[in-house]
Amino acid sequence: MGEAITIQPTRNLTGSIKVPGDKSISHRSVMFAGLSSTPVRIKNFLFAQDCLSTVSCMRSLGVKVEIMENKELLVTGRGLHGLTEPENVLDAGNSGTTLRLLMGILAAQPFFSTFTGDHSLRNRPMGRVIMPLSKMGAKISARQQSRLLPLAIMPAGSLNAIDYPMPMASAQVKSAILLAGLFAQGITKVTEPYISRDHTERMLETFGVKLERTGNSVSIEKVSELSAPKVIDVPGDISSAAFWLVAASIIPGSHLVLTNVGVNPTRTGIIDVLLQMGADITLSNERWSGTEPVADITVKYAKLCGISIQAEIIPRLVDEIPVLTVAAMFAEGKTTISGAGELRFKETDRLKAIAAEFTKMGGKIIENQDGLDIEQSTLHMARCYSYHDHRIAMALAVAGAAGRGVEIEEPHCIDISYPEFYTVLSELNG
Repeated sequence: MGEAITIQPTRNLTGSIKVPGDKSISHRSVMFAGLSSTPVRIKNFLFAQDCLSTVSCMRSLGVKVEIMENKELLVTGRGLHGLTEPENVLDAGNSGTTLRLLMGILAAQPFFSTFTGDHSLRNRPMGRVIMPLSKMGAKISARQQSRLLPLAIMPAGSLNAIDYPMPMASAQVKSAILLAGLFAQGITKVTEPYISRDHTERMLETFGVKLERTGNSVSIEKVSELSAPKVIDVPGDISSAAFWLVAASIIPGSHLVLTNVGVNPTRTGIIDVLLQMGADITLSNERWSGTEPVADITVKYAKLCGISIQAEIIPRLVDEIPVLTVAAMFAEGKTTISGAGELRFKETDRLKAIAAEFTKMGGKIIENQDGLDIEQSTLHMARCYSYHDHRIAMALAVAGAAGRGVEIEEPHCIDISYPEFYTVLSELNG
């Protein structure tokens, strides 16, 4: 048995929360600033393990990243063609975003680089990124036929644009191709079956890159340089806010205000689904942070009902399915989730983990090939395992707080995205 933490049942959740900076935007802000020629100040950066993996990799590539006294980052980039060959293996830790986006950037560089990661990342398939980059002319070697880490990227000379229809909707794969497209001859075009989160496209535009969007397709041409903003203010992460949206919705007497949350429409599937289930959620003070929409979100307890969640909305809430499962267990009737096979390739097989761990607590859950069937459940105290997956751990904590408590084994994997989560949960308990 590993280290465990006990979450006690919660009477209600009341108060105001500033959720941590958006993980996806934090990653991209450091990468893009590192490819620019003028300094960029990054406010509300997420100081969690995944994003610090990106900082470490960018420093290894010659980019100066300073952590200021006010917890802002100051990134002094090397320009689009100024990165330097790393002296050692680049370690992406647990971060698929770090790895896949940097693969797109490094595929075009005139030097040799290698990647590794933690146990989880070394077992996540990279073929879905290697294939399109190889079609562009990248030279990438990886372990085994399933293309696992460690991998090596050799100098390719030059890259050529491709028109790539993606077999699945994936922001990481799309982003890797678009970033390689910055360096490729011709027009690089990516088409998804459903639109995934578009933070890369928005930030490219913030850095002066022109994109063409048509339907589910986005196109990019080679550029000579990026035009950096002086400041990037990272919005709060809606994937972190999701745990509070669900917790306040299912714990009677709760009333929370979440401030400065990013409400990019490619990420707000969690709000749409909860509203469809009957949640009491309102947005106010809607505004912009650069090209990203931001708002304050108020959520109050409400009686939820089960619904059907289909494949087309999954890319807009793929990271929120563990905690949506918790909402479904407290909702009247049955909730079905389908088209979510992508969850089997996250930090762990999340469909398998969700079914196994919540069942221990009394959850009525059936795991399918690409989804879950969930019925209203009465939860009891149990000892559950996080699988070293931050979203599984936090979803278990919400279930325990709303039910009769939970012991979470290996709880500190939350440091990946939300190190203060357990502390905030304890402080909000009315």
